Amino acid sequence: MQNVSCFSRGRLGKQVSQTIEEVKEIIGRGRFGEALVIDDPSTAEVPLQLEHLEGQTLVKADIWKHLMSNEIGMIGVCGRGGIGKTTIMKHIHTQLLEEIKSEPLFEKIIWVTVSKDFSITKIQQQIADRMYISLPDPEVERATVLANELGRNRHVLILDDVWEGFALKKVGIPKPTSSNGSKLVLTSRSKVVCRSIGCEIVEVPLLPYKESMNLFLALTERRILKVPSLEEILGNIVEECDGLPLAIQVIAGSMKGISDIVEWRNALRELREHVISVKGTDVEIYELLKFSFDRLVDLKIQNCFLYCSLYPEDYIIPKKELIEYWIDEEFLGTGSRQELYYRGHTILNRLENKCLLEKHDRDTVKMHDVMRDTALYIKSSGPRFMVKSGIGLKELPSKQEWEEDLEKVSFMMNNVSEIPLHLSPNWTKLEAKSKFKGKSVNLEIKWANMQRGTNMVPKVRTWKAQGLKSK
Repeated sequence: MQNVSCFSRGRLGKQVSQTIEEVKEIIGRGRFGEALVIDDPSTAEVPLQLEHLEGQTLVKADIWKHLMSNEIGMIGVCGRGGIGKTTIMKHIHTQLLEEIKSEPLFEKIIWVTVSKDFSITKIQQQIADRMYISLPDPEVERATVLANELGRNRHVLILDDVWEGFALKKVGIPKPTSSNGSKLVLTSRSKVVCRSIGCEIVEVPLLPYKESMNLFLALTERRILKVPSLEEILGNIVEECDGLPLAIQVIAGSMKGISDIVEWRNALRELREHVISVKGTDVEIYELLKFSFDRLVDLKIQNCFLYCSLYPEDYIIPKKELIEYWIDEEFLGTGSRQELYYRGHTILNRLENKCLLEKHDRDTVKMHDVMRDTALYIKSSGPRFMVKSGIGLKELPSKQEWEEDLEKVSFMMNNVSEIPLHLSPNWTKLEAKSKFKGKSVNLEIKWANMQRGTNMVPKVRTWKAQGLKSK
């Protein structure tokens, strides 16, 4: 039986050397010969990366009206996944930052992404980080400190992607009123959640056909309309997207640069085949988006896309780290390290251009939560992924969940520190992605000659070196 293998010593050595150099550089930056001046943190807000916004002018105007009036303090922006709630609020966020410069109605604009892995402590910490303040450990004291700090000034607090209701007081969010002048905006797929918190509902509708077509053409280039007989096929493809902006963007991205009418006809046929059996069901959106995944064709590029779903929801993924993992997985073929990096960057650009990944900044990317759900939907049948990243786990899942068709598991951003001895999986190879003691670690677990149903357990000395120990 082989021991569990982690990063090679050479790779670890390289990372240690690299980290030492980075620390030296940071220390160097910290030396100032003269006086040090720092921008006021309350005004040092950075606009978010904006996506194209087509239509939805009435919704945006409605939200803005509530923000500018004294009548409504809490707003719930609701609609199905992929309909553009976050995109609309990013544009509102940028507009608020511009308003602050000339007419400071609000003193702070705070954006927090909540996601499915909801926890009071996590939201508190995110708000505190945006406000550049420290919080004590006890939850009750944290809420008091946060409420006092938020109450010092008029603010707009945007909580994006809320999945369940919570008590504002428990978090430490003062209830917005006409007297304190602050505002709270939630985005959520659920009206029930927004109403439970006391929000005025602003519903984001599906795009009408005209706006859907405009968005599609903005992403594929309008010159394709000059191709004879293409307009009708194009119209049919847009109709299949059902007015959902994310579906329009992703499908338009997969067709960008194609002018061959035969290929467009084939794309329409494939798209209809994807959704015909699931029309009107919860998985319809996944099948729409899977159409673009299938059009990647190259299995290695498909695997690169699927790998991103191992990260927690709404995680900011460093490009360099992601490419390192792709190289380790041998998705990028063979060649020198530099050649593989170039190949990795090319694939990243391709996934961004096809709207399968979102650019966050120059060095990082994000996976839209619906795209991540689509990737996990694709990997829900064998060989499967088991992804439990960022959900507050304190121990590994029970033995029953470790079925033999698992290909990869992810426990990133959890509090798992031990492997129970009773865990004896029945497969020959598993790859796991986890995060221990603040360090992201890619683990490849190999069991040689393990018989089904035996009680043999692999040794975990290598894991101990990475902060994981046997129980």
